[in-house]
Amino acid sequence: MENKMKINIVSDIVCPWCIIGYKRLMNAITELGVKDRIELNWIPYELNPDMPTEGQNLQEHLSEKYGSTSLEQKKMKEEMTAMALTLGFQFNFYDGMRMFNTREAHILLDFAKEFDKQTDLNLRFMTAFYNEKKNIANQTILLDELEAVGLDRLKALERLKSEEAKYSIVQEEKHWQQMGVKSTPTFIFEDMSAIPGAQPEEVFKNAISNLLKV
Repeated sequence: MENKMKINIVSDIVCPWCIIGYKRLMNAITELGVKDRIELNWIPYELNPDMPTEGQNLQEHLSEKYGSTSLEQKKMKEEMTAMALTLGFQFNFYDGMRMFNTREAHILLDFAKEFDKQTDLNLRFMTAFYNEKKNIANQTILLDELEAVGLDRLKALERLKSEEAKYSIVQEEKHWQQMGVKSTPTFIFEDMSAIPGAQPEEVFKNAISNLLKV
């Protein structure tokens, strides 16, 4: 049986460019007809590791972190929404939207990986946050979404209670940051080459073609 090519996606659930980049990557994979030869692995990256439990108003957060004005944010959201629609994903930005910490979500994504459900759960989390106005820092909501993709809620809850699991996520984040990953999304092909950002599909197609010789 032919070995699969591994693509690590360094990502955070609250990163809108991550879902755009993923959709473009999948379009490239589909167009090349190599879906059965690709193995995806999601790598944790907390954009807001020090965010308090209650989160922060998104507009305030973007202003503080990036210095963007309300007008700039409005334009960016409109452009991003239109872009995502062409890829089959719906952003639903709304007044009062909040940014949250995602450590527990990453712990559950690591749990889901053991059952080959990591991508399913990641997409469910992203949809819950960006389309369904859900607080993805709320443990009950996280477990509801996990259950929706067919995973065991009680076993997942035990993982969330584990200090070892929390430590493991933080260490994995540090590992990839020490390897030079400084932003999301970053797509790492066979641990050899990396593509930062939500690049056009042709960029992904070229990278995959060169490695798979297709």
